[in-house]
Amino acid sequence: MERNSNQANLIHIINGQSLRLLSEKAILWEEEKALILADLHLGKISHFRKNGIAVPIDAEMENFERFSMLLLNNEVEVVYILGDLFHSHHNNQWHLFKNLLGQFSHVVFHLIIGNHDILPVEEYRAENLILHNDEFIIKGFIFTHFPIDSSAHFNICGHIHPGVKMVGKGRQSLRFPCYYISEKQLILPAFGAFTGLHIMEVNEKNSIYIVSENEVINLC
Repeated sequence: MERNSNQANLIHIINGQSLRLLSEKAILWEEEKALILADLHLGKISHFRKNGIAVPIDAEMENFERFSMLLLNNEVEVVYILGDLFHSHHNNQWHLFKNLLGQFSHVVFHLIIGNHDILPVEEYRAENLILHNDEFIIKGFIFTHFPIDSSAHFNICGHIHPGVKMVGKGRQSLRFPCYYISEKQLILPAFGAFTGLHIMEVNEKNSIYIVSENEVINLC
């Protein structure tokens, strides 16, 4: 597994393929002109607000803007969404996502079903999303929502919302989303805003790349 980096992204060579880890919390698979992301949780902020939790509505639009800019600024032919695309039942955010799909109708969108993807299957298929119940295998990779052990394939997944906790000299602590990479697995950071973090173990067996503002930083 080779790596090459700059501040905004970092390239991992896995199975002979170039995976660019982006500061936008998504992977650009260069050979396939593919974008890989997980845990968008679109509609979660609207769901929070409906239930009386004070969350700025601008954060929801930031998800769409970041997604759109990734598609506009890169030569993307296919998108793999590794589960938890939408957080709740129908609300306005689903219609915004439908508009995004229409804007990029030349792009093929795949969705591996996650535990939050509870809309009727017909809703997804009506928007020409290609659905996969558990996994999708391509060129030595197995894409899933939940992390799995696979001896035959390298697993790329989501669900965990990986993060790390950093403690400064003044004992102040900061939490960052991260890419968490082991010998046979890469766990993506959650793409969506306000999704929370699961703090991961830091050890020499795994590689961790934190996402801070517009940077991807090699922690270990």
